[in-house]
Amino acid sequence: MTNPLSLSSVQASIEARRRWLQQSLALAGFGVWGAAVHAAPKEAPGSTKVLKVGVTTGPHEQVFEVVRKVAERDYGLKIEIVPFTDYVRPNAALDAGDLDANSYQHRPFLAAQIRARGYKLVGFGATWIGPIAIYSKKYKSLKDLPEGATVAIPNDPANESRVLLLLQKAGLLKLKPGIDPVAGVNATPRDVIENPRQLKLLEIDAAQLPRTLDDTDASAINADYANKAGLNPVRDSLLVEDKDGPYACLIAVREQDKDQPWVRQLVKAYQTDEVRDFIIKTYAGGVIPAF
Repeated sequence: MTNPLSLSSVQASIEARRRWLQQSLALAGFGVWGAAVHAAPKEAPGSTKVLKVGVTTGPHEQVFEVVRKVAERDYGLKIEIVPFTDYVRPNAALDAGDLDANSYQHRPFLAAQIRARGYKLVGFGATWIGPIAIYSKKYKSLKDLPEGATVAIPNDPANESRVLLLLQKAGLLKLKPGIDPVAGVNATPRDVIENPRQLKLLEIDAAQLPRTLDDTDASAINADYANKAGLNPVRDSLLVEDKDGPYACLIAVREQDKDQPWVRQLVKAYQTDEVRDFIIKTYAGGVIPAF
């Protein structure tokens, strides 16, 4: 005949081991409930479709790979990154509905594109600022630039104005009053009213500017294109823009999508410590978080 005390002791021991095993598996993330809690996003995804996000190749694409992981993990968003090699097509594709968002441009550039092309686009949040800088293979400092030096600058209105304002701040030229990139009043070489060194300003597509370094005395290059050319504005430039100003990049969407929950989630996924730390560690001042 079985001793009831012994049976009770065995059952208690089995129950205790079962509870211990459940707790151990849950803590390790392998239990059914543990796995569900571990995998659950912070909030329900604002969209169940695959969101197509356009970026320019280089830092914008590299950073957005991190953003994509955060967005899927924390918000359940599915993202396809679509790379571009120029500044024009990402907005054209977004306005046409071929993209759901893009992440590559600062607000003055977006505003200039909207005015010039009639796009129905809006910008949200702040991602990073890439200081534009003046580089040279021939000279080590601005004071060495000779009279009549050829300086290549971007040919799009927003970045061309950005460089001219930078040259004015350095005392290399003077622009007519009233230039205000935030209000859409951009400068062009025609707005130069003083040019004591008689600099020759050569307007070039931004993507081609790194290639001009062999043929010019100096070239103004955006941070993403400089990065792809192995240049760092802090280390390699004659003159670098400071981080204060209106040139922080943003996430753009179509006006019709501006109130969609996934837009807010996409911005939140970008503006995380995880993304900030990646930018700081990866680019050593060539790209600076703007959030």
